[in-house]
Amino acid sequence: MMERVSAMIFAAGLGTRLYPLTADKPKALVEYQGRPLLDYVIQKVMAAGIRHIVVNVHHFPDLIINYIEQQHYDARIDISDERDFLRDTGGGLKFAEHLLQDSGHILLHNVDILSDLDLRALMQAHLASDALATLAVRQRETSRYFLFDDEMTLRGWRNMKTGEEICACPTADLRPYAFSGIHIIKRELIEFIPSADKQSITPVYVELAQTHRLKGFLHNEGRWKDMGKIEDFSY
Repeated sequence: MMERVSAMIFAAGLGTRLYPLTADKPKALVEYQGRPLLDYVIQKVMAAGIRHIVVNVHHFPDLIINYIEQQHYDARIDISDERDFLRDTGGGLKFAEHLLQDSGHILLHNVDILSDLDLRALMQAHLASDALATLAVRQRETSRYFLFDDEMTLRGWRNMKTGEEICACPTADLRPYAFSGIHIIKRELIEFIPSADKQSITPVYVELAQTHRLKGFLHNEGRWKDMGKIEDFSY
């Protein structure tokens, strides 16, 4: 029997780039074509067969909690309440660990990412490779890249603005791909996150890549959009 897959939606961000749309609501509830971003992601996760979802909240947390309660989704949705302070992806995942104890694997999805990525295919690739984590990536311009070898095994990370590069095998010919904000992990990866303090999960991945198998899932075809700016919501 396949181990249980849960999902965590990172919905706690302040959405400062979306102000004034986020002056009276969280980024997760900003609407695109008549639906909140959160609804798009929850529906997409449920369509992939996942029936346990954790949503973390911080900015206008009660609005998100009330919204979820009113929708009657066909899934159990737990709230990881970060209203005390914002923890970012790594700290947020660690803080929600107690809600994910029964999960073998956890699909992680940023609330402001809209795409037609096949989540079932991502999960199948992750399970088949027995990787500790599998990151959805694609070819696009950005300031920071994950670095992969020919077998799409994660080997490092590069910041194009600062020139900083962390690489497990500096002599290899590595390919840079941009992270898509969608990833899946084995639950035990949470044990490698040092604390629930504010921290990104990126350094955790880069460090683990030196001793564990982390894979990339390339999806250059199809639609993908980071709904991070007000103009992204124009029709």
